[in-house]
Amino acid sequence: MSDGSSATPDGGKAPDSATAALIDAARRSDLGLVLGTLLLIYAAATVLTFTSGLNSVVGLMRTLTFLGLVYALSALALNLQWGYAGLFNIGVAGFMALGVYTMGIVVRSPDPAFGPPGFGLPLPVGIVAGMGMAAIVGLVAALPALRLKADYLAIVTLGISEIVRLFLQSSAFDTFLRESIGVGTGGGRGMGMPDNPVRDLFLVAGQSGSPTPLGDLVFGIFGEGGLGISHSILIDWGYIAVLAAFVIGFYVLLERLGRSPFGRTLKAIREDELVANSLGKNVDLIKIKVFVIGCALMGLAGILWFGSQGNVSPTPQFMPLLTFYVFVAVIIGGSGSNTGAVLGGIVFATVLFEGPRRVGSAVRDVIDAETPSSFADAVVSLDPTAFLAYATDNIAPLQFVFLGFILVFIMHRRPDGLLGDRIETAAAVDLSERPHGGDADE
Repeated sequence: MSDGSSATPDGGKAPDSATAALIDAARRSDLGLVLGTLLLIYAAATVLTFTSGLNSVVGLMRTLTFLGLVYALSALALNLQWGYAGLFNIGVAGFMALGVYTMGIVVRSPDPAFGPPGFGLPLPVGIVAGMGMAAIVGLVAALPALRLKADYLAIVTLGISEIVRLFLQSSAFDTFLRESIGVGTGGGRGMGMPDNPVRDLFLVAGQSGSPTPLGDLVFGIFGEGGLGISHSILIDWGYIAVLAAFVIGFYVLLERLGRSPFGRTLKAIREDELVANSLGKNVDLIKIKVFVIGCALMGLAGILWFGSQGNVSPTPQFMPLLTFYVFVAVIIGGSGSNTGAVLGGIVFATVLFEGPRRVGSAVRDVIDAETPSSFADAVVSLDPTAFLAYATDNIAPLQFVFLGFILVFIMHRRPDGLLGDRIETAAAVDLSERPHGGDADE
């Protein structure tokens, strides 16, 4: 029986068979899945912006890659709590805010002339302090909250997140900090973040300085003297490389943790807490540990994400909607799968979050039609072009409708997510590889 492939005269496989084999290998490889998804996204970005020049193409790729990586970081941190241990924490935004605000307070200059004063300490100290503050608040929240189950735990964590946001937004709290310990949060105005240290790898004295040896090399090949890409875009790609390294670090940490005895206990607690407790496991202590570790990673994700944006403010950056987005990313990838968390973060950020806006903008540029004043007028007109013009001009509210349809489809077709149906090995060592089973121990 033919297998549908053809052979070349020299006995080799035809190109279509080789391509199919390559695609199958990519599907079986976690790295292949992630890189293949990114390549498809880059191809779509090129199609959308190829008429606008190389800077527009590379700039859109930069934006999509940055969003994909920061959502992957956040999804991995949440996956440790929800996917591994079944802890329903919907206060992700609050712990991210704690991380980045603490880092800003520790690193900012003590001089109030430059905005909210800080302690003026080095950046690494600020990063550790941000993770520590998120972990401490997570510990304080975990002690009473983890005795609650499911929906009740979710309500408590949401309340903590909103308390954090409102405190950071309060001018009274900002004044209290200034008068008591000499630092501030900026209240509703927000807080400026320190300069991105990656810039110093390319420019001697920040963005306006002369290039470093690395900057000369990169700018000479890819910059105005080479391909013509903007220097600011190239520096941003340098920061994206740092983000990619942190994603790999998060992934390796969670993979090793999941395959350890501690990780197997987490999965036992997720499946049946009563059974885990009856086997002599200190369930409360283990849940507190994983909650604290997850909160620290969320704080680090907040630092890497919002600490690079120049300025942070409690509203709208740390609204509960951010937590919802991170949960959607984990749901898409598959709860309990680290590769799924990375893939879900990338797919959500690029296809569902940023994609509709970019596609809508590109479509609107080629539509020569007046936009109807309301949805009813667009429907009544019976003109597909007018309806499309209305949809592309109102892409923000319609994006939530599109996201809702996608979630319903996923829940119906793939309730476990893209990779949630994978069977994880219960032991750190795969016992199936033992040649003689239990006889080897005799």
